[in-house]
Amino acid sequence: MKPDFHSLVSKVEKLSLRLRVTIFAGTILILAGIFTYFVYLPKSEEIALLEDRIGSLEMRLAAARKTARNLEKFKAEMIEVQAMFDEALNLLPNEREIPTLLRSITQMGNDSNLDFHLFKPEREVPKDFYIEIPVSIEVSGNFVDVLTFFDRVGAMERIVNIVNVSMRPEKDLSTVLKTNCTAVTYRFRGEE
Repeated sequence: MKPDFHSLVSKVEKLSLRLRVTIFAGTILILAGIFTYFVYLPKSEEIALLEDRIGSLEMRLAAARKTARNLEKFKAEMIEVQAMFDEALNLLPNEREIPTLLRSITQMGNDSNLDFHLFKPEREVPKDFYIEIPVSIEVSGNFVDVLTFFDRVGAMERIVNIVNVSMRPEKDLSTVLKTNCTAVTYRFRGEE
């Protein structure tokens, strides 16, 4: 049975105008509700998520552009810092240079007219990125010779510090001093 279009129209025409407007408005509201629930709301949520993502991507893009503008500056700073690091490493002797460095210190003492009574490398002391290498030294000589020795050690290309210095005359009223000290040099820890 096929419904006839004309009979359907005639049935609708028999309804009051108020009822027809109510049915029409209800139909429009139902269709609008279906459209809103199944189409508009999911799309608006998707749009909101995409807008958030676009916002975060724009922030990342702005940061990347800022970094790109400063890239040459960062490269120049990196080269400068690397040069400073290399220079600092040159001041720290490596493992192979330690015996030569210690012989140089001994030679400086001899050249300063000092007599060595003790020259004893002590146990290494690990620190953050370097290792301290202390050497106990006991020498005798006059005050000027001891100062000359300390000055020569201080003028070395490599870092060597003289610490824990104590001086006393060898004999009462003697100008010859017995000097005890510790020479501390350093090496870069990265070579281990």
